[in-house]
Amino acid sequence: MGNQFKLRRAEDKDHTAIAELIFHSTNDWYQKHFKKNVFGGDPTTCSVFTEVYEDLDPGCCLIAEDQKNGNIAGSCFFHPRETHLSLGIMNAHPKYFGQGIAKMILNEIVNIAAEKQLPVRLVSSAMNLDSFSLYTKQGFVPRMTFQDMILTVPEKGLLQKPPEEINLVRDATIDDVPQIAELEFELNGIKRAGDYEYFVKNDSGYWGVSVFESSAGKIEGFLCSINSNGSKMLGPGIMRDINQAESLIYYELDSRHRGNTPVFLIPVNEGELVKTLYKWGARNCEMHLCQVLGDCPPMNGITMPTFMPETG
Repeated sequence: MGNQFKLRRAEDKDHTAIAELIFHSTNDWYQKHFKKNVFGGDPTTCSVFTEVYEDLDPGCCLIAEDQKNGNIAGSCFFHPRETHLSLGIMNAHPKYFGQGIAKMILNEIVNIAAEKQLPVRLVSSAMNLDSFSLYTKQGFVPRMTFQDMILTVPEKGLLQKPPEEINLVRDATIDDVPQIAELEFELNGIKRAGDYEYFVKNDSGYWGVSVFESSAGKIEGFLCSINSNGSKMLGPGIMRDINQAESLIYYELDSRHRGNTPVFLIPVNEGELVKTLYKWGARNCEMHLCQVLGDCPPMNGITMPTFMPETG
């Protein structure tokens, strides 16, 4: 590539171009391979990524700039946390496919993590073998497989009978954040309390967070969801068992996504949960992998990752 491209941190003036890059790059790949778009509308729908990511981690977006014309050839967000660094959405412009843009950006982010002595975690499509190879060549190891499921929620709510323990689910409050963060650390070995504080505060109006609280007053599971023009998705969340998972998923779908078709990631080894979701009307649309570079604590409970922010 010579000196044609330079890496730099994104600035506020780049946000519109980054949203356009995410929109066109992602839709171009899915059109070529599956004859469908992931993002509808126009590129402004992807401004939710720059908005949320910049709120959570100001200045943590790397872009590759074409020095010949000033165009953004690629971008990637990253999220430094106490226990890890997670890799956010990565895109290369279709005009620059095959020129090593993603590899150059990934190398720099891995170097940033190494300086902080942090493992790197990400959620990547299992359908995109170029992406899969990019990460595994760097040393990432797939640790868990998820099936992406979608479910259209009727305007009047789910038709199925609610799970028996739905009464133990409620909206989260800011006071729940420490317990939410500790539960994820106990089950998955990662910490990101700031993310959950941001979701619960919900200044943007996109987010919902629910918790499963036992009769003893202990939080045994939680689930976030986003409902914006650019993303309708359940997660992140984690639960100790299937009963909590069913109750939380039902609650988020029925209370925050009526009239929508949100996507959610379910571990493929949770067969009984998957069967229940099929009965509710869910169907599969893709597969994703949790990949980790470096130390990966055991993953217990039922993990539901998301794409915003991305930590498997």
